[in-house]
Amino acid sequence: MHEKVVYQIYPKSFNDSDGNGIGDLRGVIEKIPYLTKLGVEMLWLNPFFISPQNDNGYDVAHYTEIDPLFGTMADFEELVAKAKENDMGIMLDMVLNHTSTEHEWFQKALAGDKKYQDYYILREAKEDGSLPTNWVSKFGGPSWAKFGDTDKYYLHLFDVTQADLDWRNPEVREEMFKIVNFWLDKGVTGFRFDVINLIGKDEVLLDAEDGVGKARYTDRPIAHDFLHELNQRTFGRFEDIMTVGEMSSTTVENGVKYSNPENEELSMIFSFHHLKVDYKNGEKWTKIDYDFMELKRILDEWQAGMSQGNGWNALFWNNHDQPRAISRFGDPVNHFEASAKLHAQTIHLLRGTPYIYQGEEIGMTNPNYLDIQDFVDVETKNAYQELKEKGLQHEEIMDIIREKSRDNSRTPMQWSNELNAGFTTGEPWLEVADNFHQINVEEELANGTVMDYYKRLIALRKEMKVISEGSYRGILMEHPSVYAYVREYEGQQLLVLNHFYADPATIVVPEEFKNRSSKFLIGNGEERELGSSITLEAYETVAYLFEK
Repeated sequence: MHEKVVYQIYPKSFNDSDGNGIGDLRGVIEKIPYLTKLGVEMLWLNPFFISPQNDNGYDVAHYTEIDPLFGTMADFEELVAKAKENDMGIMLDMVLNHTSTEHEWFQKALAGDKKYQDYYILREAKEDGSLPTNWVSKFGGPSWAKFGDTDKYYLHLFDVTQADLDWRNPEVREEMFKIVNFWLDKGVTGFRFDVINLIGKDEVLLDAEDGVGKARYTDRPIAHDFLHELNQRTFGRFEDIMTVGEMSSTTVENGVKYSNPENEELSMIFSFHHLKVDYKNGEKWTKIDYDFMELKRILDEWQAGMSQGNGWNALFWNNHDQPRAISRFGDPVNHFEASAKLHAQTIHLLRGTPYIYQGEEIGMTNPNYLDIQDFVDVETKNAYQELKEKGLQHEEIMDIIREKSRDNSRTPMQWSNELNAGFTTGEPWLEVADNFHQINVEEELANGTVMDYYKRLIALRKEMKVISEGSYRGILMEHPSVYAYVREYEGQQLLVLNHFYADPATIVVPEEFKNRSSKFLIGNGEERELGSSITLEAYETVAYLFEK
């Protein structure tokens, strides 16, 4: 499993087959040949279940029915079959921490059904009339909302239309097992579990000292028990089902527990600390240059810690919740191809499973929207209002939103330089980035080199155990512009040097590699032998192979 690479598809923005402006399952089927050529072996699709779409499908109203917006169950079954014919599996995105308030369970609870009220986390106000706890929703505002016309409140760690489930209720867990097993029966071979480390809330919910509350509900010990039970009752009954947990604000220690095979929980985990290095004082909605030294410290901490504990990382820069990495950590204007290849190689040669987010393989950038009306993301809209209330001016707010909004990654896939980048013949649900004439699949296949670079990295992972299974060791950690590391496996060593800035950087090669024969394996610059020192050009990445 470690030699596989996953490709993430945001169905709403991938390919529209019927001209209604929204991507769909038949659109994914149309692009199977493209994905096959890329060499990926697992397709992760974001939620396409029935949903009011308040949070783009992460507010699920029915877990085993497909929203007509995206197609039919027959379409899905065809997609599974076509993917399998091409040696690819389908990974589904399961949102098991919360449901939409439109879900039948919540509606029955509102109607007074005690059984379903116990499915959710309901609490009465404090004696002074204040909310049950002082926790803040991840989308802003309080994390409690009035439960109908009762004197109770329901917990929603995300949008007010996303009510948290009570996993301590065995009946809830049984429902979860049924859902996962339903999709396993449909031929699904992978699952990505949304914010799954938040499922283990305490029985007694207490105020948070910091007034936010993350520590009160994140990585609680019982979450491991719940995941082990989920494993044993569902996907753990089969071989080679790939699972990945999205772990909000987790630790290396917990990451090891979640992903060490001996614990029988998950195959791997996503952690996000490396994508918060451009948050001022930990606040997302700010604008500062990213902290490179902190970036590589975090990458090194997770690589070393997970390696030592036999945990497994999901490796990524981009996803549907993050701005485009090339706009964030590279220079798409002056060093487009070098930046794109640098980010690819840095991640793909690390220890873990690489994830490619749609469009990353052609270097898609943030869209640089001019107007707040161009954005549709609920978190972005809330942030605009909050920043306005803090006294920031419109243009200052827009500068922040243009860099941090989740919509940056949700723009339609750029297939060609035709109308709407070939994504749809209709009106796209979200505006296409205005650089689609230069950056698109057709142009890349005809004249580009970025996708070919991704193909080579994917192929190398399949061919070389030192990449798919080797140990990790960070080196040159004090260097101000280079992130360097060594992978080792059964006598082979791979030295990887990644230069994150435009000004050239000269590195003195560590003593252990001096005067040794090496092979230039892959790089985005000039192929050359490794001497006692090496000068890396703008955004250059290079890997040398040593045989002991």
